[in-house]
Amino acid sequence: MSDSKNREPSAAPEIPSLAKAFPVWLKIGLLSFGGPAGQIALMHRLLVDEYKWIDEDRFLQGLNFCMLLPGPEAQQLATYVGWRMQGLLGGLIAGMLFVLPGALVIFALSVLYMEFNDLQIMSGIFFGIKAAVIAIVLEALIRISKKALKTWPAYFVAGVAFIAVFFFGVAFPWIVAAAAMCGFVSKRAGKSWFVAGGHRKASRASATKPMPFRSGLIAGGVCLALWLLPLGLLNFAAADSIFTEQAIFFSKMSVVTFGGAYAVLTYVAQQAVETLGWLNAGEMVDGLGLAETTPGPLVLVLQFVGYLGAAREATSMSPLLAGLVGSLIVLWATFLPCFAWIFLGGPFIDRLSRAPALSSALSAVTAAVVGVVLNLSLWFAIHVLFREVAAVEYGAFQFLLPSVISVDWVALLLAGLSIIALLKFRVSVLWLLAAMGLAGLALSFSGLPV
Repeated sequence: MSDSKNREPSAAPEIPSLAKAFPVWLKIGLLSFGGPAGQIALMHRLLVDEYKWIDEDRFLQGLNFCMLLPGPEAQQLATYVGWRMQGLLGGLIAGMLFVLPGALVIFALSVLYMEFNDLQIMSGIFFGIKAAVIAIVLEALIRISKKALKTWPAYFVAGVAFIAVFFFGVAFPWIVAAAAMCGFVSKRAGKSWFVAGGHRKASRASATKPMPFRSGLIAGGVCLALWLLPLGLLNFAAADSIFTEQAIFFSKMSVVTFGGAYAVLTYVAQQAVETLGWLNAGEMVDGLGLAETTPGPLVLVLQFVGYLGAAREATSMSPLLAGLVGSLIVLWATFLPCFAWIFLGGPFIDRLSRAPALSSALSAVTAAVVGVVLNLSLWFAIHVLFREVAAVEYGAFQFLLPSVISVDWVALLLAGLSIIALLKFRVSVLWLLAAMGLAGLALSFSGLPV
């Protein structure tokens, strides 16, 4: 009798109203520090573990899908989950709230950077927050691994994925495609190497609903039109302006940025600095630092680039107004396509996951995503805990090599305390980020380098 009760799926939680979901998405937008690894970890903790609005399998299914798309995967994941819970309006709200807080912060910091070029106090606060993000990422990695890695082939795929991306720089879509093929072929051969983790049981315990094709196609088409039509009009009316140049440049980025923000930053830095001359190399590094330590997608560094470029090139208006227009153009060209990809592709992924062979393929992809998230986590931790990091290359073999003597002992101490607070004492994420931010602020006044 008890066994039958254990096998019986739990009742699905009630789908939250937009009024109830809005402050949660705003909270995620305000606390989404640490690049994609930290942002995925935060969403997993809140949406899967705390509020239980989406089950583990659907969360990972959405993450798998977003890893295949160009653009910031964490923002697209927020859009996907919002759509699953409250339809198109919920997806739009979730996606926009994920971006807007960070965009406002980046705009304000861009203005301060242009005027004063001194952000010591802010860098101190963000120094402490980054240490806390290491703990948040570690906790999410542990939780996702326990759910996704149930068989030795799954562990093998995760390990190969990590090696491929960390040591050879293989783009995420290639890794995902290879894992999907492995899962599909193994199931067709009669092997149950990749278990789905209970899709059918989990689907009843999730505050989500089916994703309709028709409304998705209409919404995706509207997003594409809102992106492409103004681009064409701008190119026709003011082909030689800095704003048209930026609209075309960043629109191209939104289409080819497979593999997340890390995959495109090198190209953007080279073009913006060496070819277009919108800013110098030192300013590009500063902008990347701002984007890494502020909430929102890492690609918001493009907003910093757009602000500086427009403020300097558009001589017909004030630098502040030109920078504002440049910032808005970057946000429009970068994120409107992201909504389109989710609305156009989401319903297909939702239905394909129900076929056994395709479900096995998605489970294999989930295992590969664990390796990818491990890479993102390690990348972030290395850059936080070490002041000097070299990129070593031997042909196709490449990896990050931190200088041991450059270890930041203060960051290491704060990260260790954060891990203990989160994993052992279960301190809330909000209190942890606040405490570490205040610690970083205190350190900035102590004279210690942060």
